[in-house]
Amino acid sequence: MIQLSMMIFLVLLNLAFAQNTTITSFRESKKFLFDIHGEQGKTIYCQCLYNHMSISHKECGFQAKKLKKRAYRLEWEHIVPAHAFGHSFLSWRVGHDKCRGKKRKYKGRRCAQKVETQFKYMEADLYNLFPSVGAINQARSNFSMAEIAGDEGKIFGACPVKIKDRKIEPPGHVKGDIARVYFYMHKAYPGRGIISDKNEKLFQAWDKIDPVDQNECARSLKIEQIQRNVNEFVKNPCIKLFPAIFKTDNKTLPKSRKSIN
Repeated sequence: MIQLSMMIFLVLLNLAFAQNTTITSFRESKKFLFDIHGEQGKTIYCQCLYNHMSISHKECGFQAKKLKKRAYRLEWEHIVPAHAFGHSFLSWRVGHDKCRGKKRKYKGRRCAQKVETQFKYMEADLYNLFPSVGAINQARSNFSMAEIAGDEGKIFGACPVKIKDRKIEPPGHVKGDIARVYFYMHKAYPGRGIISDKNEKLFQAWDKIDPVDQNECARSLKIEQIQRNVNEFVKNPCIKLFPAIFKTDNKTLPKSRKSIN
């Protein structure tokens, strides 16, 4: 009985270290994202240059015939959409007694944010958040990852991202990054239906064709220092390929900044 209790304790302890249990809301996560990605950098899909919350289209050739309102705005995109794991929570699907407005009950994301501790941790997980052009974040919505044939899905000028039929295909240079985020989220938060059997094979292929690079490794290390858990799907290959990155003894955490939006 004692051995069984110890085994259960160790499993729960290991699970706790695998998940985000540090950043408690999406709003709080935004306080750290510029420390991780920089005040100036490039967006994930189009590689457009951003300076704080504004984006330049000049270098990346981004064009938007629609959704122009958010075309020059930097947003933090959930690679695994909140909708994808949110539906695994009962409060998202049907609501909760605590989710009552002045006139009626509500459900969905707002309700899950209010009553589900794990949903809030998942929504705030820094490994799952990347800088993106607001218009792409809007167009992508909660669409799942896929391979899209032809060029019909290229709707943002020279930006190589494809969006069509409620699917999105990222450019080749970030397919591996995205696959490793999905692998991490699926393992860190089991039972939330993040990866289907079909997409598991797709992500395995993306992981092979686009292995980790030094930028991905450095980003992962920064998140580990802030969030206090590990994305093993990035860290393990990074240690083999770029061991010097993980030899830095940096125990000082970045100071969080006020949330911008």
